Amino acid sequence: MELELRHLRTVRAIADAGSLTRAATALGLAQPALSAQLKRIERALGGALFVRGRHGVRATALGELVLERSRIVLPAVTELQQEAARFARAPRTARHLRLGGTHGPLLGALVDRLADVAPDARMTTCTSWSERALAEQLADGRLDFALAGTCGSASPPGAEGLVWREVAVDPVFVMVPGGHPLAHRPEVDLTELAGEEWACVPGDGCFGDCFTASCARAGFTPRRMYETDTASLVHLVQVGRAVGLCRATFPTTPGIVTRPLTGTPLAWRHLLGWHAVTQRRDTAATVLAQARMAHAGVAAGSDSYTQWMAANRVP
Repeated sequence: MELELRHLRTVRAIADAGSLTRAATALGLAQPALSAQLKRIERALGGALFVRGRHGVRATALGELVLERSRIVLPAVTELQQEAARFARAPRTARHLRLGGTHGPLLGALVDRLADVAPDARMTTCTSWSERALAEQLADGRLDFALAGTCGSASPPGAEGLVWREVAVDPVFVMVPGGHPLAHRPEVDLTELAGEEWACVPGDGCFGDCFTASCARAGFTPRRMYETDTASLVHLVQVGRAVGLCRATFPTTPGIVTRPLTGTPLAWRHLLGWHAVTQRRDTAATVLAQARMAHAGVAAGSDSYTQWMAANRVP
């Protein structure tokens, strides 16, 4: 009998369970069947792998050797299978680009630019509030590129094999209704908003904690935070129920003005991610360059952001 991966998994299951009875239950086998399988494996390897005792089984010297090698072989084979699956699912040409992103104007602007540079490509998009979900889709080969972000200098969403590159860094602005007493100010100090209720879009990063920490440094605790979709956030600000937090690229909206916060206590870093195994370097470089130009175009469409950049001499 030749040794197979399933035999190594059986040996691992017995060692992890500590007894043939518990291992048989975990593997869904009858104990006599597992015992017979173990004997065949031991014959193939040339010796006993376990010593049976009153309290279960323990590995022999040969068993320890096999277990040590299996700790290397089994994860390596699993990784190979995952990478092969990702490679098989990935498009081999640029005719189909699957793009993901968090909610905001940047994804649409990127699609618009890519439509010009790759007019024959078919593009599909997927949006999510969760940066981690987008990273998982990249890792699984369900997306080719994803626009995500992090608060300030926080680490990007983690998944093995992913590459993240910075597109741009934006200050976080505050949204107030047009009739708000602070709407005429060129910028607003966070302390002046201590009595307000707040609204923002949801996410699974550290932005909420960073905002709370910024408020604490300003000497107050936010009264209430509404986490909701963009349309509801806009409504809450327009009717004066709350002031909102937004990226500086938030488009001009009737009834709302966006203003920078004094000292820029919060920032948002836009990132483009892809999987190193399934994406060609030239394709990734093209999409990254277009994402950066798309951001520049979106930023130019925000009056408050262009004024802030001029005042802060941002090129």
